[in-house]
Amino acid sequence: MADGDLTPRQYAVLVAVAQNEGVSQTLLVEKTGVDRSTLADIVRRMLKKGLLQRRRTKEDARAYAVKLTEEGWRVLKSTDPLAKRVDDRILGVLPGQQRERFLQDLNLIVKALGKLQAGNGADSGE
Repeated sequence: MADGDLTPRQYAVLVAVAQNEGVSQTLLVEKTGVDRSTLADIVRRMLKKGLLQRRRTKEDARAYAVKLTEEGWRVLKSTDPLAKRVDDRILGVLPGQQRERFLQDLNLIVKALGKLQAGNGADSGE
């Protein structure tokens, strides 16, 4: 993506953290649909790149709260236009009504997966 080595999953994590400042990694799993171990690895790499910072939560000393760093915000803002162009290009192949239906169906899938993950008792986590 825009800054060279930002993957689509890393971009998704940046967006999810930006929209849910101080989110736990457990909730990031629900928000992104990325499995726990993969998400933990992504977060570790993004910490090393200086895109994220994390701290133990006050509510649960086992859980981490994740926030964007200034560099994380900069990378997100510089990557957003490219991500929008990619989305527009992908969705552009569908006529208007089909595009709306496709996005509605995707939202249903994401919500259903979130409920499944929440029902599986995701614990606090890395």
